[in-house]
Amino acid sequence: MALIQGLGMREVQLGQHTVRSHGREVARTHMHDWLILLLLVVIEIVMYALIDPFYRFVGKDMMTDLKYPLKENTVPFWAVPVYSLLLPSLVFLFIYYRRRDVYDLHHGILGLLFAVFITAVITDAIKNAVGRPRPDFFWRCFPDGKDVYDSLGNVICHGQASVIKEGHKSFPSGHTSGSFAGLGFLSLYLSGKIKVFDRRGHVWKLCIVILPILLACLVGISRVDDYWHHWQDVFAGGVIGLAIATFCYLQFFPPPYSDDGWGPYAYFRMLEERSAQQTNGVNALNVQVMEAQVLQQQNEQNNQSYTSSEEHDSGLNDLESGRR
Repeated sequence: MALIQGLGMREVQLGQHTVRSHGREVARTHMHDWLILLLLVVIEIVMYALIDPFYRFVGKDMMTDLKYPLKENTVPFWAVPVYSLLLPSLVFLFIYYRRRDVYDLHHGILGLLFAVFITAVITDAIKNAVGRPRPDFFWRCFPDGKDVYDSLGNVICHGQASVIKEGHKSFPSGHTSGSFAGLGFLSLYLSGKIKVFDRRGHVWKLCIVILPILLACLVGISRVDDYWHHWQDVFAGGVIGLAIATFCYLQFFPPPYSDDGWGPYAYFRMLEERSAQQTNGVNALNVQVMEAQVLQQQNEQNNQSYTSSEEHDSGLNDLESGRR
């Protein structure tokens, strides 16, 4: 029992790795990952702000599905980073406050950022390459309602340039892909932390991890209701975001159904390295003790031999003295 308690205490002590004590070391180890992440941010800014989408042919007979009203966003653009980045980060900080595991905090935030920005880059790359008109494209192109076409039947838009540019970015939905990337990552994270798949049948755990996915689904539905996206755009965005979130999560954490799903790979790797160091230390100590014992035995044997030799020499001297 004492041995088990000792091992438990040692594991707790090994888990106390804070930002102050090990944060710099962990960040230095993943320095190249942070540099790549910064590069992704720059690429996303360039693609969103500086690159124009493909202006595909839009004929008059195609306007039937593109005459929906031009409405404001139910979920504004600035809200997406709040619930897809800030909300999961707050959950990570809460877990860190309870466990004091800088590996979990660092890899949670790094994996989340990679999931969101990889998704953003892929989404905007496809948006610009496809150039699909939004359902409200008619009113973006012709704000006065008077449609004009060239000799080939293609639209000649006279609306605001930025509004028209945004009107060619329907596929896939950026709101939806970003929502599923951030909230999908959070759902996977919570699945591992509360051990949803522990085969005990606690449905309340399943309800907790479904909540982020439900929120992402509602965001996607709002994009269709606002006539900013077709349903295919939302479906594709959800698949992209959830797939990237899964890939990024599994890069840092075991699958949620795994027995080790509650912690990052780095934490268990650190435990193995520490255990190996302790084992090597114990082995080295045992070798030193054995060497010391061997030396002690050799010294004792030498002392005995020396004593026997002295006694033999003394006997000879006495014998010779008697003869004389």
